[in-house]
Amino acid sequence: MESINAVDKELDRVLGKFTALKNHGLRTVGDLETQLLSLKNELQSAPPESKLTFGQISILSQVMTKVKEATSRIATEHRELHGTVSKVGKSIDKNFVPDYDSVVSDKEFRTDEKMKILDKVICNHFFRSGQVEVGEELAKEAGLAFDVKSKEPFQEINQILEHLKGGNVQSALAWCDRHKDKLHEMGSSLEFKLHRLCFISLIQEGPSRQKDALTYARIYLPKFAGTHQKEFQSLMATLLYVSHGMDQSPYRHLLDPFLWADVSETFMRDACTLLGLSIDSPLAVCVNAGCVTLPALLSIKQVMMQRQVQGMWTSKDELPIEVDLGTKCRFHSIFACPILRQQSTESNPPTRLVCGHAISKDALARLSNSRQVKFKCPYCPMEQNPADARQIYF
Repeated sequence: MESINAVDKELDRVLGKFTALKNHGLRTVGDLETQLLSLKNELQSAPPESKLTFGQISILSQVMTKVKEATSRIATEHRELHGTVSKVGKSIDKNFVPDYDSVVSDKEFRTDEKMKILDKVICNHFFRSGQVEVGEELAKEAGLAFDVKSKEPFQEINQILEHLKGGNVQSALAWCDRHKDKLHEMGSSLEFKLHRLCFISLIQEGPSRQKDALTYARIYLPKFAGTHQKEFQSLMATLLYVSHGMDQSPYRHLLDPFLWADVSETFMRDACTLLGLSIDSPLAVCVNAGCVTLPALLSIKQVMMQRQVQGMWTSKDELPIEVDLGTKCRFHSIFACPILRQQSTESNPPTRLVCGHAISKDALARLSNSRQVKFKCPYCPMEQNPADARQIYF
């Protein structure tokens, strides 16, 4: 964050000088233009064949001198601006390490099989983001075969999202009707949010559509009175402010454009849930996680190089430090051994002791060496046999 702020300051300095140079140049050119027009009018008012007077020659000479001085001054300021711009590049080089190869390993993608998996992940990302043509072209060049049916759900989802962005909810409502049973099992609020937007749109049109709003409410909203009681009551109360305008009512929050963004996010989440997918593509998750992790890895890499222990990282298939990626990147339970302070892996799974405490398999092996039949739990005095420990599955 400090690196970003340092570069941001240099950019602000450049933009400030750009603005100052532009304003100064416009003022200078404007003043010169006014003087030249005044001199032109004065010369045009004289007889055609008359000679310039001494005063006119003096004024013309002064104006020409001012033009030369202004041009030279603007050129000098422009040259000085180049130095400020170059400092931005130096600040980027100073605050950001370009050598990402030192913390990146491509050994996982050195085989053709792994490369095909990566190509498939990228293609799926394009399909999910609505760039079907780009994904199909990449699949063609990579020699991948995709079933047409596997792309159809993504095409429909992106089409409905485009309609929602344009303020049209009909395609989303039709999708809800086709999947109403599954959405009901999920406890989804998508259908209610869509009908709420339709109802509010009618209310916004004023008294002329009040009857249509009432009809719409009688047909579509009663089934939500039990599950969305407070929201339902608020919608009915908006009918009192049709003539005065909702923007002056206590329910003006229902006009917030955020409701459209919220219904798009809800639709995307429910649609991905029905398809058994996460709301974000795996590629996007990996890229975002990498952006969060890289600064920490670069910092620890420099420390390890200074202490000449960089080989400890490359010799193990794990990161040298724990990086918190936030709650958005937590998709399953993670167990960290309280003894060795290491995350569990397939080769080092968590185990449950007889007393109920959990430690890793490696910690259990260290506590119960070959010379001891029993060992004491590190958290309570209970003695137990290592054979009684059971592996835990998350």
